[in-house]
Amino acid sequence: MRVEVLYFAILRERVGRERESLELPGGADVRAARAAIAARHPGIESLLPRVQTAVNRVMAKDDTALADGDEVALLPPVAGGAGPRKIAVLARPLLVEETVEAVSGPNRGGVVTFTGVVRREGHHLSDVVRLEYEAYVEMAEQVLADIAEEIEREWAGTEIAIHHRVGSLVVGEIAVAITAASAHRAPAFEACRAAIDRLKERAPIWKKEVGASGEAWLGLGP
Repeated sequence: MRVEVLYFAILRERVGRERESLELPGGADVRAARAAIAARHPGIESLLPRVQTAVNRVMAKDDTALADGDEVALLPPVAGGAGPRKIAVLARPLLVEETVEAVSGPNRGGVVTFTGVVRREGHHLSDVVRLEYEAYVEMAEQVLADIAEEIEREWAGTEIAIHHRVGSLVVGEIAVAITAASAHRAPAFEACRAAIDRLKERAPIWKKEVGASGEAWLGLGP
C-alpha cells in the first residue's frame, strides 16, 4: 500500500521536501511507517523519538493501523516546546514550578497555583494507598488546551498552565498542577478555580482508588 508522508519545520529542512509517497506492506501500522522513514532518511532518525504522528489529521499511536491512501504527518514539537509547556499530561512527577514558569511574565503580578494531591481518605475508600490515573492522552491535552483558551478569553490578559499526571501515584504525590497568572490577583484566583472545575467535568482522565480494603474507579463505585 502507499501512504503520503508530510514533513514540517526541521524535518522538512533535513529531508529536503514537504511530502513524499511511501510504499508499505499491507497491514502496516504507524510504527512500521516511522521505521521505514528513518531508514530512508537517516538524517532525521535521531529526532523521531520527539516527534508525534498524525494520521489523516488525527493524533495517532504507534500501533495505529494504516490503510492505502492515508496521510501520515510527522509533527515536531511546536514553538517553545523545549521550554516549559502550558499544557501537558505526564507520566512523571509534576513540578509546580514548571507551570509557574510557563505563564509568568513581567506584567503578571498575580500568580495563583492549585495543586491536587493524593490523599488517604478517598471518595470510595478510607484507606487509599495509591491512585491510578489513566487518560486518553492526545485528547486530554486537546481538552485541557481548549479549557485554557476559553479561560484566557473570559479573563483577558490571563495565562493558564495545566499539567496532569498519569500512572500510579502514592499518597502525597501531585496529581494536577495549575497556575493562573494575570496583572491582578482577582482574575488569577477566578481563572485558576475555573480551570480545575472544567477539567474535572470534561477531561478524559480516569482515576482508580486502590487501598487495603479494595479498589474502585471514581464515578463507578467499588
